[in-house]
Amino acid sequence: ALPESLLESELFGHEEGSFTGATRSRRGYFELAHRGTIFLDEIGEMPLSTQTKLLRVLEEREFFRVGGERPIRVDVRIIAATNRDLADLVRTGAIRQDFFYRICVIEIKVPPLQERKEDFPFLIEHFLNLYRQKQADRYGSMPDDLPIDQSMLPGEFIHGLYQYDWPGNVRELENVVERAIIVSRSDQLEMGDW
Repeated sequence: ALPESLLESELFGHEEGSFTGATRSRRGYFELAHRGTIFLDEIGEMPLSTQTKLLRVLEEREFFRVGGERPIRVDVRIIAATNRDLADLVRTGAIRQDFFYRICVIEIKVPPLQERKEDFPFLIEHFLNLYRQKQADRYGSMPDDLPIDQSMLPGEFIHGLYQYDWPGNVRELENVVERAIIVSRSDQLEMGDW
């Protein structure tokens, strides 16, 4: 989500005076994640120039802050995610081949929600509990240990979920459940205009 001009500074940090507005030195995400984990979301959107800089971290476990002269060593586990096919991006030149082979040590493919609709009951229960807790925290009106009652999910609501293709995956399902909680006027979830 960061513009390319800020990405390097955010990931690796910068030294005071390294660019206009750098009034003090700042540690980047990799330095902050030392002996921990850093999560890089939408790795398939990463600019080629940043991929090149990440190669050093992946290979040598070190990097330079923007404007820095000494390498900083880190011990960081990297977890990366994307909704794009990285092998296809290598073929088109959007992802460097050497970057691809270093970032894909263990690959876990999660099928889209439309291919695993058997997960709906578990996901819906999770989101209902999540938003129930948010309401309890905000208004103090709902006990957080109240169990989910399956009668809250009328047949037409469940049928609508199973018939839909879910292009927005789990995030879209979460929004639909939240919307249903907001628009429902009884103890049963209503679809609203979804």
